[in-house]
Amino acid sequence: MNTYYMVENESTPGLIWDKKKKKWIQKANLKEGAFTKKAKAAGMSVSEYARSVLKKGSKASAQTKKQARLAQTFRKMAAKKRRGN
Repeated sequence: MNTYYMVENESTPGLIWDKKKKKWIQKANLKEGAFTKKAKAAGMSVSEYARSVLKKGSKASAQTKKQARLAQTFRKMAAKKRRGN
């Protein structure tokens, strides 16, 4: 099974998938706390807000949807780390 990692490429703006790069998070352009602030303004936890934003038919912006996917990825990474994998 191939594992793909997200990296930034100079020739392509934004992030792309590359199975060779493992340290994609260091190159990601993060605005720390922005998604959490949106979730709290909506009166939800980060996980609840991420689920609602990613539901089919959501009118959230593309950037908010990307932030939601990233929040879910971080949650999975934290859970995996806690389990010791």
